[in-house]
Amino acid sequence: MADSSLITPRDWTAHPPLIHPEYKSTVKRGPTKPLVPIRQSLSELTGPVYGHDALAPLDNDLTKNGAKNGEALGERIVVTGRVLDELGRPQPNALIEIWQANAAGRYVHANDQHDAPLDPNFFGGGRTVTDAEGRYRFYTIKPGAYPWPNHANAWRPNHIHLSLFGPSFASRLVTQMYFPGDPLLALDPIFLGTPEGARNRLVSDFSLDVTEEGFALGYVFDIVLRGPKETPMEAGR
Repeated sequence: MADSSLITPRDWTAHPPLIHPEYKSTVKRGPTKPLVPIRQSLSELTGPVYGHDALAPLDNDLTKNGAKNGEALGERIVVTGRVLDELGRPQPNALIEIWQANAAGRYVHANDQHDAPLDPNFFGGGRTVTDAEGRYRFYTIKPGAYPWPNHANAWRPNHIHLSLFGPSFASRLVTQMYFPGDPLLALDPIFLGTPEGARNRLVSDFSLDVTEEGFALGYVFDIVLRGPKETPMEAGR
């Protein structure tokens, strides 16, 4: 069982509010009454166990795991980083799942009727498990921006969704990763809903060291599950 003394309270000042009026759907689904803290028990201090044998060889390569008759279209990228706990310690065997739009800004989902092409060779989802040093690595296509009905002429920045299971259910995290220099960040109410001092934790860093010559640009995105430097949760969670 995890040591409860190592699970610190969440820093709620780093996370977006549960109701953020600029992000209109949160007004409809966000709780209107104060949250009720519960005492940590075995169910919160432990978590699911995932083995490497539960993963298929291409689960972390979105450029190939949806291929049917050719290559996925778009700018190939590498996304890597470390998963850390509140004390800065690496978290091995943490399951990370990602999902995203394709290069044209469209999801493989029945509800996405954006007037942009689907890529028959891109599924848009993947998963991996961190290694002994808490490192993870994905190959994928840089997602495109897309319109959404939150307000007039609204567009979501390029982003990747991430879902993590750490060593316990108390370290559960769903978040989004953005790209440096995206002009839409300054206009996006989901990104702006995160407190200003923590927004940079959602933006990846370009890395020439991670970039693979002649193949894919590299981005580094470290994830902290809890504590004073924790990665903000996805707005509207």
